[in-house]
Amino acid sequence: MSEPGYLSNQFLIAMPNLRDPQFFHSVTYICEHNEQGAMGIVINQPVGMTVAELVEHVGEVPMQHAQGTRSVFRGGPVEGERGFVLHAPVGEWESTLPVADGLGVTTSSDIIHAMAKGQGPEKSLVVLGYAGWGAGQLESEIRDNSWLNGPADHAILFETPAEKRWTAAAALIGVDIRQLSGDAGHA
Repeated sequence: MSEPGYLSNQFLIAMPNLRDPQFFHSVTYICEHNEQGAMGIVINQPVGMTVAELVEHVGEVPMQHAQGTRSVFRGGPVEGERGFVLHAPVGEWESTLPVADGLGVTTSSDIIHAMAKGQGPEKSLVVLGYAGWGAGQLESEIRDNSWLNGPADHAILFETPAEKRWTAAAALIGVDIRQLSGDAGHA
């Protein structure tokens, strides 16, 4: 569970001035944040591949379920070849990090095998890679006006079209992100 002062189970919303191509107009779901740093999954950057194509590419079981038509996302710049499944409910998989609100992140292939048979989690987002920050790095980037943070929302994670997630996540905190200037004002 999230500790006070940390951003676990929140959205990290890129400010318009964040020009890093890895995070431009991104929304990152923060899975874990503590004194050692943060780990998150970018949820709005499809890679142009379906789950079925990914499963076929890595030689897993054939995807015979509708979940195979879903897009695979670029979860971040760290370990870009490694697959992660953000899902609800948490369930019982070989290697799962329970996050919060019934969400888990699984790295073991048993979840993909179950998804191929239509027995996977009710809701899922398959990603390659993740975003990571060292101790104090994320807090510093927020102070530098690179990010907004706000509550996570299952509908945005799993139902909102990828191209609308950036504006939808900002709208949760009452911000029209397209109207913000990229310039920070410091007195």
